[in-house]
Amino acid sequence: MKFLINGLLVISMTIISTFAIAADKKALVGGRLIDGFGHRPLQDSVILVNNGVIKAVGTVSTLKVPDDYKVISTEGMDVLPGLWENHAHLMLNGHADYEHWRPTYIDRLADEIMPASAVQLLLAGVTSARDLGAPLEPSLSVKQRINRGEIPGPRLYVSGPFIQHKPYPGTEHYRWGVSSVSDAKRKVNKLAKAGVDIIKLIDQDKMTLAVAQAVVDEAHKHNLKVVGHSHRPDEIRRGLKIGVDNFEHTGLTTAPEYPDDIIRLLKERTATGRVAGGPLFWTPTVEGLFQYELTVDNPEKLDDTCWHRGLKQDTIADIKASLSEPGKLEYMQLTPLRKPTLKRKIAQLKDTGVVFLVGTDSGIPTKFHCQSTWNELAIWVNEMSIPAMDAIRSATYWPSVMMGVSDKVGTISEGKYADIIAVRGDVLRYINLLADVDLVMKEGVLYKQQGRVIESALTAKP
Repeated sequence: MKFLINGLLVISMTIISTFAIAADKKALVGGRLIDGFGHRPLQDSVILVNNGVIKAVGTVSTLKVPDDYKVISTEGMDVLPGLWENHAHLMLNGHADYEHWRPTYIDRLADEIMPASAVQLLLAGVTSARDLGAPLEPSLSVKQRINRGEIPGPRLYVSGPFIQHKPYPGTEHYRWGVSSVSDAKRKVNKLAKAGVDIIKLIDQDKMTLAVAQAVVDEAHKHNLKVVGHSHRPDEIRRGLKIGVDNFEHTGLTTAPEYPDDIIRLLKERTATGRVAGGPLFWTPTVEGLFQYELTVDNPEKLDDTCWHRGLKQDTIADIKASLSEPGKLEYMQLTPLRKPTLKRKIAQLKDTGVVFLVGTDSGIPTKFHCQSTWNELAIWVNEMSIPAMDAIRSATYWPSVMMGVSDKVGTISEGKYADIIAVRGDVLRYINLLADVDLVMKEGVLYKQQGRVIESALTAKP
């Protein structure tokens, strides 16, 4: 009897082990692969995933699926790398009144607000995100818990607090002022040692040149890239002079275009290429501006319950109440005057040779994390005449290059993390298909399949 029990135990453990291996081994079979490199898509693709990593990529005629792999059909679908959201604010969830939001939810950022933002991004197909501006401790906490598998979300690259000349009253917990060269070095060094991934710099034109330069130099000393605001011409001029790596936004002003000297300076910078440390990146964040009037005319998108996920009922009610009259939002009153300038500014920037990244300011009033990224892509393709393949690369490959992680993510290729999404249909013709991704995989874990959320994956613990 003892031998029988031991034998059964061995058999049972073998079966359990086999199931565990099978669960880690997946084959995505049949779909058209748009791998992120920008070349011709691969028909009838096969992607082998083992333990969260892409082991091989081929076609049904060239790559046999091993018997111990679980086959997941992607027939009739386009398969893409997981998207990047390059300008998110996880501390925000679309509420229209910052003055109310900041003090009311400061103690709920780490446990409710930011985890809710993270899971909403993930289920929208965003497997990597840059969180550009939030209190340091909640930012690091959420990032680390995602990395440990304790909560679901995209792979986060966080900046922690903004670095600026002087924080606005009431924002000192997530905006750090710098008043001297030594102060700039000290605060950037503090962020670097804490474990941030990027430095967010704004109002650099309000600082002395020496202070602004110290921010960038100290960041680069720690191998951290610097993203800088580009709302004002002088922010761009100063940013180029001090070596900002990535500009954000297309300007808060109603000026019809960028000044000629800005365009000349940008062309001079892009002409240096690798000599200046690589491409000059730009995250234009145009969707929120372009679509505000459309949202006012048809506010039904505000009723989409996708943004409720992870939030408490009182939070949801509060956000709803703040958006009850979207046409009267103080935050957006200048937007209708800015919208007519966007196509010209995008055309100017394209002409300079900057490399665009898809980012949205996700979380600002009326902008929900479950909608923002695909909305931005749709505006680029349908309104700004950016080819769909280029837009997709700006949401997959190029962000990984900018953040120095292209050896790990950004394309579907052997040896990289299995961050993969799929949509039913031709996304190169109909970019809006990204509004509802059918499959979401991050590091080999399926969070969405056949358009349905896999709830058990969201609650699984390591």
